[in-house]
Amino acid sequence: MVLSLLLFASLTALLVLAPRLSPPPQQPAADEQAPPTAGSAGGGFLRVVGVGAGGEEADDLRLFRRAALESSAASGAKAAAPPKVAFLFLTNSDLTFAPLWERFFAGHESRLSVYVHADPAARLLLPPTPSFRGRFIAAKPTRRADASLIAAARRLLAAALLDDPANAYFALLSQHCVPLHSFPRLYAALFPPAPGPRRRPRSYIEVLTGEPQMPSRYEARGGEDAMLPEVPYERFRIGSQFFTLARRHAVLVVRERRLWRKFRVPCVPDMAQDSCYPEEHYFPTLLDMADPGGVARYTLTRVNWTGSVAGHPHTYAAPEVTPGLVAELRASNHTHPHMFARKFAPDCLAPLLAIADTVLFKD
Repeated sequence: MVLSLLLFASLTALLVLAPRLSPPPQQPAADEQAPPTAGSAGGGFLRVVGVGAGGEEADDLRLFRRAALESSAASGAKAAAPPKVAFLFLTNSDLTFAPLWERFFAGHESRLSVYVHADPAARLLLPPTPSFRGRFIAAKPTRRADASLIAAARRLLAAALLDDPANAYFALLSQHCVPLHSFPRLYAALFPPAPGPRRRPRSYIEVLTGEPQMPSRYEARGGEDAMLPEVPYERFRIGSQFFTLARRHAVLVVRERRLWRKFRVPCVPDMAQDSCYPEEHYFPTLLDMADPGGVARYTLTRVNWTGSVAGHPHTYAAPEVTPGLVAELRASNHTHPHMFARKFAPDCLAPLLAIADTVLFKD
């Protein structure tokens, strides 16, 4: 009888305490907790960025580290598909020229990829064209003349490296950029037939020295000693923020930490308005220091700085869009003509579409 009572009491206690002793439910994996990528209402395509608890850059560091490691591991593998061009759009406003880019991409989808970093503070109308649908990566705010533009470009490079091992070239563009040639013409320039030993592909990035604004740009970084010892003045470079990088240089950019620690520091406040453009210095300085023989030292993107206002290049308006303008923008003193151009106002879309087949894409 006593034994029966003790057994009954034990079973009762077990039933009462069981919920408290049960193990907690399993938490979803961090990858499953990541928010959908911006603009991907139909279910995102990349879940490589999530808000980290370790600080403002914890998630970026994980992304860059993963992109560098996976790209290095895959570097020896033979590509199973034709090499691709990754188009990286960095924007804080509507992608007005998406219909023109769609016509540029048409029929060549197997040889290209599209990625968009859109400032989350901007309210964008998503382009109705299929090439941009679901191609928005998770983004962070960007500010002009600020290191946030460097970080955004690195995010785009990392996302493209991870998304497709076939991405071999990475073209950074803005919402104001337009193509000047057909896609086959661009592809032939980047991937020429190579009889005999194949040369390592070069990156097309502007690298300039001795420009008159460079002393003030260097001092704006925080004084004449602020960049030392990593970047002495004689190694400081300037160039367009819009480039076309070979894959090995894209990996270099996402892996790099040493120069980034210097360039991410804000400029001297009283010089920030006129002399602070870190996005025009970080990439050319890094690549010129790391692989000076591997860069072409010119960009494939034409910009007209005549009559620039407050650091902005000339913005073309609709009446200026003519076959003559296209020929002028294509012209180059280098091996390849310019393949892209900026800066175009939204009202240029209609006249550009009108001459797309007869001028722009007729090589």
